[in-house]
Formats: sequence, structure tokens, C-alpha cells
Amino acid sequence: MSKAQAEAPPVAIGEAARASGVSPKMVRYYEELGLLGSVLRTDSGYRQYTSSDVHTLRFIKRARTLGFSMPEIAELVGLWRDRERASSSVKQIAQHHVDDLQERIEGMQAMRRTLLHLLHDCQGDNRPDCPILDDLAGH
Repeated sequence: MSKAQAEAPPVAIGEAARASGVSPKMVRYYEELGLLGSVLRTDSGYRQYTSSDVHTLRFIKRARTLGFSMPEIAELVGLWRDRERASSSVKQIAQHHVDDLQERIEGMQAMRRTLLHLLHDCQGDNRPDCPILDDLAGH
């Protein structure tokens, strides 16, 4: 039995969405971005997705869950499809993403520290003085 014979028949967008955990709207969006390649169409124009397309949708969903940007995901999908790729290319994208996450974490921790300090300084009583509002107003 050949690979083509072993592969499941193409499915409609709703089934591809359910199988991959991605909404039909996002499936169309990913197709529009070119992440799925050329999708089969019926004679009446309905999209038909192969098991390979569904696998790609799962890949994209997992990458989104890890916070990769759409340009990063496009690169990763391209590398995933390229059997001649260097793993160093993939690692470089992942490292850049980790570095970006670390910067955002540090920024959020700084915001948290500032807000905790302001909360501590605010009496939270019936008086109008409020260090939180003063800080937001730039005083």
C-alpha cells in the first residue's frame, strides 16, 4: 500500500478545525498566511484538508501556545518542512523567543513591584489623597 493510499481522505474545514483544536476562522487565516501551502478544493470550492494539513495546524497551535509570533511560526513551519535544515536555525529562533520572554517577564516584575509599592503607600480610606493616582498623573 502506498503512502497516498494509506493517508486518510481529505476533510472539510470544520473537521480539520476539530481535529487540530483550531477554530475554522484561524484555519482560514493560517491558510491566508500561506502556512498550509495549497489547500485542496472541491469542484464547488469547499476547502479540503489532508491529514498533513491537520498535523501542520496542530504544529501551529502548539507554537502559538508557546507564544511564538506569526513570523516566527512561519519560519518554524518552513524549517519543519525542510528536511535539510540545520537544527541551529531552529534553536536560534527558540533562543530569541526565550530572550524576548525573559525581557517581558522582567518588565512585568518591575510593574508588579511598583504597583505593590503604590498599594502599600495608599491608605485606602475616605481621604482623597491617593499615591496611586498621583503616580499615574506623574506627580
